[in-house]
Amino acid sequence: MTGDEIVALSKKHTITEYVPQDAVNPIPVARAKGVYFWTPESKRFIDFNSQLMSVNIGHGDPRVIAAITEQAQRVTYVTPAMTTEVRARLGAKLADITPGDIDAFFFTNGGAEANENAFKIARAVTGRQKILARYRSYHGGTAAAIAATGDPRGWSQPPMPGIVHVLDPYHGVARGWDDAATSLRYLEEVIQLEGPHTIAAFILETVTGTNGVLVPPDGYLQGVRALCDEHGILMIADEVMSGFGRTGKWFAIEHWGVVPDMITMAKGLTSSYIQLGAVGIRRHLADHFKDKMFPGGLTYSSHPVACAAALATIAVYEEDGLIARAQQTGELLKTLHADLAARHPSVGVTRSIGLFGVIELVRNRQTLEPMAPLNGTSPEMAALGKFFREEGLFTFVRWHYFFTNPPLCITEAELREGIAIIDHGLEITDKAVQS
Repeated sequence: MTGDEIVALSKKHTITEYVPQDAVNPIPVARAKGVYFWTPESKRFIDFNSQLMSVNIGHGDPRVIAAITEQAQRVTYVTPAMTTEVRARLGAKLADITPGDIDAFFFTNGGAEANENAFKIARAVTGRQKILARYRSYHGGTAAAIAATGDPRGWSQPPMPGIVHVLDPYHGVARGWDDAATSLRYLEEVIQLEGPHTIAAFILETVTGTNGVLVPPDGYLQGVRALCDEHGILMIADEVMSGFGRTGKWFAIEHWGVVPDMITMAKGLTSSYIQLGAVGIRRHLADHFKDKMFPGGLTYSSHPVACAAALATIAVYEEDGLIARAQQTGELLKTLHADLAARHPSVGVTRSIGLFGVIELVRNRQTLEPMAPLNGTSPEMAALGKFFREEGLFTFVRWHYFFTNPPLCITEAELREGIAIIDHGLEITDKAVQS
């Protein structure tokens, strides 16, 4: 099929997420390899967002494809009440690489289900019902996960009893950051006003993803851990986006030396070659269910083909040294970000940790007025997104910012190739800057 035929048939018979369907204008993809993908007409794109910040090892790795094929030839599916070698080996491998004494795992189909089940576990263990979550967060599109989500994707859903939102340390490009102490004082006040004995868990993205790659101030995560310990609240680290090398560590929380009670994962677990998520649980929490029913179940939990893909993906991270490469290439990304900020007046703020990056655009370098409003766009941002597409660069352009999140296997030359396109594109937004 041609690209136009694929798009037309897809729009007629399928639904695209989080967008009015009349506005859907997808890129048709025929093949992908490494950091690139191509349309049926052979237009090449550099994937500067790893699709959904998830194809961490790059596209089309033959080692993962071979593992998927081999497992499919052996056994494609068994009920989760049975088990397989790949399930057993994956649990043991994850126990080796996750922080602290997290060594038991419930496998899901993706990140939203991992978070849903983390809530169930927290409520079952503590006997409490409330879940704290932050406003600048995204935890998935299912019922409880979207209720915990604080960004505008959750606005269309009715509030869910038991979900309580708190403010982040970050308050937008114009206002900036609270320090850790200020933010923790606010959090402790909310805990006291809600009643510590009613709160089962606090879920937070270790490094917030689609709401702006928000790297927490030093001391914040340690303070959250201390507050949770003080009040018997379980700490859930959502590492669906920030895990598996994205920040230059296996999991972002390792940068701050904190062990959460639960860690949720997906995306980079299989580099999105096959759907798989998981909830990692500390040993004492897992032991709670030795003589009590575990409150969750999924038809495709521990799917053998997905487990095989995960094992092979983790092996690629190790064999190719991708965790260290993300840290090293991330230092180059910081330098390239700084160069863009020095030369383009529309660049208000840049942030990155490893290969997890964002560039926030402004109309005024003094007031830091954003180039587009919250949950909105502007002619300049629309034009920038159009330019990226025309020039063969794929990344998310959201509100007044866009992301720089390429696969961890990207080379210096490929990284500079993507940044060069961005460099030219920023001439569009520079024209809107008020002197």
